[in-house]
Formats: sequence, C-alpha cells, structure tokens
Amino acid sequence: MNQHEKINYLEFPSKNIEASKRFFTAVFGWSFTDYGPEYAAFSQQETGMDGGFYQSDLNVSTENGSALVVFYSENLSQTQSKIEKEGGYIIKPIFAFPGGRRFHFSDPSNNEYAVWSDQ
Repeated sequence: MNQHEKINYLEFPSKNIEASKRFFTAVFGWSFTDYGPEYAAFSQQETGMDGGFYQSDLNVSTENGSALVVFYSENLSQTQSKIEKEGGYIIKPIFAFPGGRRFHFSDPSNNEYAVWSDQ
C-alpha cells in the first residue's frame, strides 16, 4: 500500500541476479518478478515492502557509508544458519546491544544487511 512520504521501495545492486533471487527466496521467502535480464523486483507480502535488484558490480556496505537494512528474527541462530546454508557470509557475529542482539551478514553479491532480535 502506498503511503504519503513513507519509504515505498528499496533497490539493491546485484552481481548475479539469479543468485540473489535464490538466496532471498530461500532465506526470507521473497517472491520475484523479472523485468529483463538486468532487473528483478521482489515482494514481501507480509510487510508490504517491495523493491528490486539491478545488475551491478557495486555493493552496499556500512564501511562505504551505505544505509543498513535490518531484518527482525524471533530466532537469531536459526536465521543465521539459513543465511550460511544459502551462501551468505557472517560479517559480524551475534553481539548484544541495548534492547537485544544482532549480527551482520552479506548476501551472494556482498551487500551488507543485519538481523536483530529482542528474544
């Protein structure tokens, strides 16, 4: 649902769009629609957040000053295992912070994300 002046869509670079699609489908249950060989849109039915992956040799990383997309998980260890099984890499192992715990990971295109939990 489109809401006035709210974040509506996210786009990420991908070195291999097919690998990105496999990874995010397996780990987070995203569905995809292809728009040519260099773009695939994703949809998250539960949250309503949509976005896409575009073909690029670049990647997003907090070291480069990029914004950090943070997922929520009720079970950090389980989510971490799924990420590693599907070809993601743990950049920062699980650590505590006020209000919970989190870890950072990269997808198959080396884009950085985080997962947190209050559990």
